[in-house]
Amino acid sequence: MKTLLIIAVLILILWNLGAGLYYMMVDKGESKRTVNALTRRIALSVALIIGVVIAAKMGWIEFHGIGRNP
Repeated sequence: MKTLLIIAVLILILWNLGAGLYYMMVDKGESKRTVNALTRRIALSVALIIGVVIAAKMGWIEFHGIGRNP
């Protein structure tokens, strides 16, 4: 369930990135839709990072330790 939530947020981030590109190409700077889409992308990215850090500190998720020396 946690993995699906993280993947869903990543999909939303990519969706807003694509929307920003689309609005940039279509609107040609005439509206603020590009800025709004990219602002949502940044907000979702920051929320995801903070959420993962909080979940790790609370013990809800555990990192698997790739790259750690035993």
